[in-house]
Amino acid sequence: MFAVILVSAYLLPLLYMVSTSFQQPSQIATPGAPPWPAAPETSTYEGQTYPMYSVPIDGTTRALMLIEAGRESSVFVDPADPSATKIVWEGRWRTLEQSWRFSPLVENFTTVWDQLNFPRLLLNTIGIAVLSTIGAVVSSVLVAYGFARFRFPGRNVFFIILLATIILPFQVTLLPTYVIFTWLGWNGTWLPLIIPHCFANAFNVFLLRQYFMSIPRDLDEAAMIDGAGPFRILRSVIVPQSIAAITAVSLFHFFFAWNDFFVPLLYLANKPELQPLSIGIQQYNALYASQPTLIQASALLTMVVPVIVFFLAQRAFMRGVVITGVEK
Repeated sequence: MFAVILVSAYLLPLLYMVSTSFQQPSQIATPGAPPWPAAPETSTYEGQTYPMYSVPIDGTTRALMLIEAGRESSVFVDPADPSATKIVWEGRWRTLEQSWRFSPLVENFTTVWDQLNFPRLLLNTIGIAVLSTIGAVVSSVLVAYGFARFRFPGRNVFFIILLATIILPFQVTLLPTYVIFTWLGWNGTWLPLIIPHCFANAFNVFLLRQYFMSIPRDLDEAAMIDGAGPFRILRSVIVPQSIAAITAVSLFHFFFAWNDFFVPLLYLANKPELQPLSIGIQQYNALYASQPTLIQASALLTMVVPVIVFFLAQRAFMRGVVITGVEK
């Protein structure tokens, strides 16, 4: 029961986003509208369309269409038998419950796709995330391999200094890096979003080093006997044995780069053709703040690729997290 409660509380925002993204534009502002995607139920009478209401008559509630709305009395018709006598109901029709039918509006997504220029933003985001992930993983593997397999003076000291950079606030290095990148002429390009990740991340190095140290050195010695050098050992022995850990690190960084907002905003604010989804959606939300259906549809479209990537690599990701973070 507690597990169901926790899972439900965790999924409620996601369910709200999915439901809102398929709703009619006017549904949220309509009193008595259901929380799921729906449209007012209507019926045709004498060539015209009228709304349907649940009307209490003689102790029973019937679904009737309102053809003449009055202040104290209104006229209804039974949609099952339009030729029957009109029904005059005494009361205020606004107090009646309107009938709704399930009607998801897929056009919200096509509207967002066209207005947001989603393909361009998606390609920009994929390019930034993939390139930075490749740089981060390759550099972290090399650094972690050095700390795990090579003995050199001050190795532990350097490793502690590397780990200490985790607690260094991002705001401390923000201004110096911005000045340097502007001096290099990288402002307005993808380089500030990709190149810094090619110099290894302390968190990634720590996870990979812990996993590399768990691989027996006997495998390295056997490869050395066969004439393998350090890079051949890394390529043929260490990396194949560490697919789970490398996958976990790759997904960690990919999701980080996909959701990053502040750094792209800082360097690509005046380059809309290079901006990723995080910037494009923020600007789109500012323009369409009064239309939550479009905002939720854009957010749902942005989540599609990370969710697909996670589910495709879920087994390796969870195995890598468990091995690097718990068992070792």
